[in-house]
Amino acid sequence: MATGAVPASFTGLKTRDHRGLGLAKVSEFVKVSDLQRVKFRRTKIAVIRNSTNPGSETVELEPASEGSPLLVPRQKYCESIHKTIRRKTRTVMVGNVALGSEHPIRIQTMTTTDTKDVAATVEQVMRIADQGADIVRITVQGRKEADACFDIKNTLVQKNYNIPLVADIHFAPPVAMRVAECFDKIRVNPGNFADRRAQFEQLEYTDDDYQKELEHIEKVFSPLVEKCKEYGRAMRIGTNHGSLSDRIMSYYGDSPRGMVESAFEYARICRKLDFHNFVFSMKASNPVIMVQAYRLLVAEMNVLGWDYPLHLGVTEAGEGEDGRMKSAIGIGTLLMDGLGDTIRVSLTEAPEEEIDPCKRLANLGMRGAELQKGVAPFEEKHRRYFDFQRRSGQLPVQKEGEEVDYRGVLHRDGSVLMSVSLNQLKAPEQLYKVLAAKLIVGMPFKDLATVDSILVRELPPQDDKNARLALKRLIDISMGVITPLSEQLTKRLPNALALVTLKELLSGAHKLLPEGSRLAVSVRGDEPYEELEILKSTDATMILHYIPYSEEKTSRVHAARRLFEYLDKNSLNFPVIHHIEFPKQVHRDDLVIGSGTNAGALLVDGLGDGILLEAPDQDFEFLRNTSFNLLQGCRMRNTKTEYVSCPSCGRTLFDLQEISAEIREKTSHLPGVSIAIMGCIVNGPGEMADADFGYVGGAPGKIDLYVGKTVVKRAIAMEQATDALIDLIKEHGRWVDPPTEE
Repeated sequence: MATGAVPASFTGLKTRDHRGLGLAKVSEFVKVSDLQRVKFRRTKIAVIRNSTNPGSETVELEPASEGSPLLVPRQKYCESIHKTIRRKTRTVMVGNVALGSEHPIRIQTMTTTDTKDVAATVEQVMRIADQGADIVRITVQGRKEADACFDIKNTLVQKNYNIPLVADIHFAPPVAMRVAECFDKIRVNPGNFADRRAQFEQLEYTDDDYQKELEHIEKVFSPLVEKCKEYGRAMRIGTNHGSLSDRIMSYYGDSPRGMVESAFEYARICRKLDFHNFVFSMKASNPVIMVQAYRLLVAEMNVLGWDYPLHLGVTEAGEGEDGRMKSAIGIGTLLMDGLGDTIRVSLTEAPEEEIDPCKRLANLGMRGAELQKGVAPFEEKHRRYFDFQRRSGQLPVQKEGEEVDYRGVLHRDGSVLMSVSLNQLKAPEQLYKVLAAKLIVGMPFKDLATVDSILVRELPPQDDKNARLALKRLIDISMGVITPLSEQLTKRLPNALALVTLKELLSGAHKLLPEGSRLAVSVRGDEPYEELEILKSTDATMILHYIPYSEEKTSRVHAARRLFEYLDKNSLNFPVIHHIEFPKQVHRDDLVIGSGTNAGALLVDGLGDGILLEAPDQDFEFLRNTSFNLLQGCRMRNTKTEYVSCPSCGRTLFDLQEISAEIREKTSHLPGVSIAIMGCIVNGPGEMADADFGYVGGAPGKIDLYVGKTVVKRAIAMEQATDALIDLIKEHGRWVDPPTEE
């Protein structure tokens, strides 16, 4: 038995080896006793009961993963693990727009104009509204901007635009008080609304010190809450991974746990003042961190019986396919679990350009919830919701007597497979190039971002010597060539892998292959367990998880989770490739968003070893790049420079799109290097926790350069800043010259 003190919300509990509790210093302490250790699955958990009111607010905690010091609620983080059901929330009114589970998923974006330029801001808001946005956010950094907001609102109303407006507030409580008189919603960042700017210092607090800081927050924040109540305004308590306060980071680290507690400090004040017209957000530039934070937030809200809606977003996602992919991985993952009531896709592009991909994501989530896409109920014991632990399948091992090296058909950090047609085999050198193989005197060799294996649905006939030679040369460089069992039986290609279905395994048809033939098994994941049993006696090189695109009611995310649960339960460590097929004429954004959602939702949980995307009429290089972007977005395989690039707003101190394009053009060949490109300092240093180098607007026309979270060069003229960034990368030994064309 142990005794101690924990907050009524039960957030922030830690243990070391589960022998004692390290408790967070937060307000509303309650005495706790009877810390009982009971068996749960294979671990011990702590059951905590509120000793001042037995039976109330009881929460069961367990390690986030085996050996983890982080205890998390056992309570669910979503309505169902086997199908998409929207989480039930209260309705929050933002002007005339209702947010919550009883309403459509709302679309929003943010202006990039100078807020003081009323005409330009009004024109941009109207363009955004005409594209179909439900809500628009505008940065309000000072008194002059707050005064301009009244003119912006009035002008829009005069032009019959009643779209709700949200004020984005950092560091400026008086500004928030002023703009609450005209805008429909206030976004506050709990990391910097009442706290000083983070210095990334490890601080030591006594209980009294900590309590005094919380009292300071309440004193600064309460007037805004009262004003929002008076005027009928909404609020977003919007935590950002990059701008947590030093106080929070000292106790919880730069972590999802800290993000949740930071928001809860403000939510408790709202609740104390009987204000409930607010939503939460937990944004990060890393989709894995973002997903974990939202899940932990919902799990703890479930413990408390809170039902506030969620605003979803991956911050600083970037531009083009990269930005859409990161957003799909983070937002799409949560939508598949029924989480999310309003979303923003943050792109380093004009805000109007965010609306279309945002709609596509929202429609994907709404469709899944309407159909309740899923599979039959199953028990889930192995997936870890709150911390990333990759399930790594057993990579191919060379067997005695094999003529070729199979060890390269999959990559340890995540594999990319591509589907190759007969027509492509007619031009071998062009095929090698689009597979991203290096060519030396016309012969292919694997490189950093070369496709690992290919699927050939139809083998060339035996007399097509050139096409078969092209395949042999790929096999010789350890690229897997996978072909259907029927093709391998009738037009055998030596050393190819035969793709078999469970039914073919059950029928024994694969036994017609020569002894020792390698197999890849196509599995849906929702088959009866009796059919899956055949996997226990099958020597498969890999599994391809595949659900036909036409099956609307079956969710490939939930079917895959069921498959992984079965594999883990039976200690089957086959590598699993997510095989997603798209219909003809699919829009590129739908392909990026669909693959990011349906495969990313699994890869962020460490479930899966690679990706195979098929789309009949899509450009081959686009599919290959999308596949590698997906793996990199899920923090698996790095094949190019990683960018953390903010979407721009009224605070931005330079032309973000132009500068971002310039930096990418000169630095995109540096895999393993991460560069943050920030328009201003609001989320700058903190968000760069995820970056090696940073390029940040410090003043108009001036750039500050960072290494990690530390500024190393200040006030560089913008004209010289990109070259100075390259010099900085060189100084730290991270630069290589761009490859030259052979």
